[in-house]
Amino acid sequence: MWFKNLQIYRLPAPWAYTPEQLEEALSSQSFSPASSNELLRQGWDKPRPNGGLVHVVNKQMLMVLGTEKKLLPNSVINQVAKARAAEMEEAQGFAPGKKAMKELKERVADELLPRAFSIRSNVWTWIDPVNGWLVVDAASPAKADEVIKLLLKAVDRMPLESLRVQRSPVGVMTEWLQTDEAPAGFTVDMDTELRATGESKAAVRYVKHSLDPEEVRRHIANGKQCTRLAMTWDSKISFVLTESLAIKGVKPLDVLNEKDAGVRNDDERFDGDFMLMTGELAKLMADVVEALGGEAKA
Repeated sequence: MWFKNLQIYRLPAPWAYTPEQLEEALSSQSFSPASSNELLRQGWDKPRPNGGLVHVVNKQMLMVLGTEKKLLPNSVINQVAKARAAEMEEAQGFAPGKKAMKELKERVADELLPRAFSIRSNVWTWIDPVNGWLVVDAASPAKADEVIKLLLKAVDRMPLESLRVQRSPVGVMTEWLQTDEAPAGFTVDMDTELRATGESKAAVRYVKHSLDPEEVRRHIANGKQCTRLAMTWDSKISFVLTESLAIKGVKPLDVLNEKDAGVRNDDERFDGDFMLMTGELAKLMADVVEALGGEAKA
């Protein structure tokens, strides 16, 4: 198992909260399927079948937030309500008013909800108490916020902070492109996005396209700055660094995938992948922070 996107937060290192304490804290918000009249249900689920809410490998903790959401589009509610309103108009001789129509839509929604399809989704969270990382595998900050809000509600006074660095990711990534020189241990890949800072909001995006240094410098000279940059770390992991300090599109390269050989069953494979992932990503994040000038202190 590998996280695809990293929304990164900071904990004190080391963080003394034990897996047993975390398990107990999360238990009040454990996941259970939505009832027939519920539109949404969220809660902490078991990362592994027959396991607990906190899965631990080599001191690293893994949790998963489960969400079940019923699919009941407004267009369907409106269509049924419109047909009912037409029947009411025919029966009583006049169309239902605004208030009556609102109440009708609410009744229709209540009737349709038990028959609505459900979609189940998971958001994975990894806590590294040794190095003080908390990472949510979410493509957007909004999705990560859902996890963090529930976590902070469960764990009283959790000392969690957003990751802050000394230098702006946009400024540093732009500098790397302008000098055509990546920081030690990194290489720049063939995907990037440059955006204008002025009112024009002009943007240039390279996708699987080699970056011509002179062409990129012309864009920078015209006021554009780098907001996304594809890179490879230590010839092991490719990723995209964003202006918000999120790391996206994480992909382990062949040199890491080869380490799966010899694994005997699903549980061993899962734990082996998790241990490999956490070890490598902890080093990757530390090197990214260093390349951005180190952490900003309060």
